[in-house]
Amino acid sequence: MKHYSPTDYVNWLEEYKVRQKAGLEARKIVASFSKRFFSEHVPCNGFSDIENLEGPEIFFEDELVCILNMEGRKALTWKYYAKKILYYLRQQKILNNLKAFLQQPDDYESYLEGAVYIDQYCNPLSDISLRDIQAQIDSIVELVCKTLRGINSRHPSLAFKAGESSMIMEIELQSQVLDAMNYVLYDQLKFKGNRMDYYNALNLYMHQVLIRRTGIPISMSLLYLTIARQLGVPLEPVNFPSHFLLRWCQGAEGATLDIFDYIYIDAFGKGKQLTVKECEYLIGQHVTAALYGVVNVKKVLQRMVGNLLSLGKREGIDQSYQLLRDSLDLYLAMYPDQVQLLLLQARLYFHLGIWPEKSFCLVLKVLDILQHIQTLDPGQHGAVGYLVQHTLEHIERKKEEVGVEVKLRSHEKHRDVCYAIGLIMKHKRYGYNCVIYGWDPTCMMGHEWIRNMNVHSLPHGHHQPFYNVLVEDGSCRYAAQGL
Repeated sequence: MKHYSPTDYVNWLEEYKVRQKAGLEARKIVASFSKRFFSEHVPCNGFSDIENLEGPEIFFEDELVCILNMEGRKALTWKYYAKKILYYLRQQKILNNLKAFLQQPDDYESYLEGAVYIDQYCNPLSDISLRDIQAQIDSIVELVCKTLRGINSRHPSLAFKAGESSMIMEIELQSQVLDAMNYVLYDQLKFKGNRMDYYNALNLYMHQVLIRRTGIPISMSLLYLTIARQLGVPLEPVNFPSHFLLRWCQGAEGATLDIFDYIYIDAFGKGKQLTVKECEYLIGQHVTAALYGVVNVKKVLQRMVGNLLSLGKREGIDQSYQLLRDSLDLYLAMYPDQVQLLLLQARLYFHLGIWPEKSFCLVLKVLDILQHIQTLDPGQHGAVGYLVQHTLEHIERKKEEVGVEVKLRSHEKHRDVCYAIGLIMKHKRYGYNCVIYGWDPTCMMGHEWIRNMNVHSLPHGHHQPFYNVLVEDGSCRYAAQGL
């Protein structure tokens, strides 16, 4: 019901019919995926049917969530593909929302909204919304107001209503708000900077910062900034080297200010207030005045995504590179002409493009990226040419590949195959437990293996179904049906 306004009239019968139709369409598409992509990852063109669906997208997503929430270990194949489809749909929607958000005028400073888009894009299967995160922050604001009331019962921030953007100009009143905030956040709620596990992507996701009550300087600063502004304190973000700070103006309104007219707040360090000299001591180096300046929303998001990009590059070679792929998508959505990142994305697509794909859409996307790089920076001709050559070779190899034949137990010629993939079995002779992950209508091993394994002594010999099984000790075996 969260998608409906209580003031809107809804024809619930018609709404139910639309929802039912969308659910049936969703299940039909999910069921088709296992037949179309049983031996491969889902290629990007595999989602074209979904993009062309009629009706509200939220109904389709709701049905996918229902599939994922089926009780126990049922319908695992459906769940596998429903997860992939939901991941794709939500990321496309979030990326479009982020691009629209970035087109807002410079004075539109919803740092929290931008951070939530990054959080959602990297965690598309989680139920994350700006409304829910804002509600959690509002509950913290209420606690701060309760503490503030004990400091100054007539404080103007106590009269603010939700959604107001009024600012308090008196420094002493602002200081009272910050004192109450520091007590609630760091003493009462036990928020703290995550020094023990600093290089963890969870530290950058706002919903995780609120759950775990820990983060890194930029995420802690955004939380602190959001609360302070709701209570009338006009803090500003500072993209400091090797750290992230907030600045609090101490000068008179309208006066010409320099970096010494601000106090700098370290939200990672329990809201500690620093002078310019203390900021330099914090990072162990002298910095120019320009680095104490305020940054806009886009620069803040660039810093956040840059951190995720660095973490994505740390992933091992056996990983899916999902964080790297997501952070590259986000960064290039903000700065589409970054040549080095375009090259990295091209290499990554090429690496992942080894999957068989009927339309070669990934490798064609690589070519588009490479052509864009060549236009931006002709000096990259060598690297681009190398990747183009290998991409074209990849396309030719895929054209020559023959599709895998689908074996169906229901086919007349396979009527002797008794057991299905996924069944848990116990070997009659050797007693080990195993699970079937493949089968052949007759033994497909070579003559030497058949002779060494004495297959001819078995009832029916090699003229019987054989099964690929995964044994509980981790080994893989090829077992005859008659045993």
